[in-house]
Amino acid sequence: MRRLRAVASAALTITLGAGLAAAEPYPSRPVKMIVPFPPGGPIDVMARFVAQRLSLSVGQMIVENRPGAGGTIGTKAVAGAEPDGYTLLFGSSTTLAVGPSLYQNVGYDPIKSFTPIALISTVPFALVVAPALPATSVSELVAYAKAHPGKVNFGAPTGTLPHLTGEWFKAATATNIVTIPYKGAASAITDILTGQIDMAFEPTSVLLAHIHEGKVRALAITSASRGGALPDLPTMIESGLPGFVSLSWTGLVAPAGTPAEIVARLNQAINDSLGVPETTANLARLGAEVRIGTPQDLAAFIADETQRWNAVVKSSGLKLGH
Repeated sequence: MRRLRAVASAALTITLGAGLAAAEPYPSRPVKMIVPFPPGGPIDVMARFVAQRLSLSVGQMIVENRPGAGGTIGTKAVAGAEPDGYTLLFGSSTTLAVGPSLYQNVGYDPIKSFTPIALISTVPFALVVAPALPATSVSELVAYAKAHPGKVNFGAPTGTLPHLTGEWFKAATATNIVTIPYKGAASAITDILTGQIDMAFEPTSVLLAHIHEGKVRALAITSASRGGALPDLPTMIESGLPGFVSLSWTGLVAPAGTPAEIVARLNQAINDSLGVPETTANLARLGAEVRIGTPQDLAAFIADETQRWNAVVKSSGLKLGH
């Protein structure tokens, strides 16, 4: 009898303990935000801004950098993490759209492997040409390229969004423009400034000073509408290329299966933080525009982006292996 009471007491203790654990408020310990790129880059800086703001409203956020293989290593790690809200991914166009389109085996599915939480920011690109190139509009650039097949070139780091944007431009305009591959963006920007290459797609924040100084000529912006730091610059759509929108973007996602109540809380906290003027100003300094929306908005956005860049990769015939 005494043994039965002991067993019953132990069972009750376990049940109560499980109940108390289940009732613990989220988060009850630090939340890890994985950034799949090295420290110091634009995405890392954005992630730290966001983590700092979230720490004030949700709880301690720890940013952990896990770079490698174009961001796919850290992204894969989050895809395989416990869906308990304690491991999040500061995702981007590179890891959730371009990477899965380009690489043969990334080890995750950008849609099935994650639960979207919130879109955070978007950064458009500017199409710029060297001053020596006789083109002051997209239509003039296309006409010049068609009149001089194989003579015009553009440069970008291989496998990046600027690279795919350039390939898309070539396909959309049916022009024979030569692709010059680079290992990094800095070298490509240096060469467009010195006239070693003819054209490039780069973030507006990187090019702004050079555009104002006349070192490069901006022809169009890749956002859906005009605005930002170059409000008078026409869009690619206005320039005769329907649907030509290319954005570098960031968003927060969690492993698939993360509870809806945790997702809802994080979404609200992110949207609240993005509405703070300090956050908006910090992101604006990186050329980024804040984006406030629901998890469903981000899910639809990722699906659209994945479809867009899959199509570009297929049409260009470009595939990279790890």
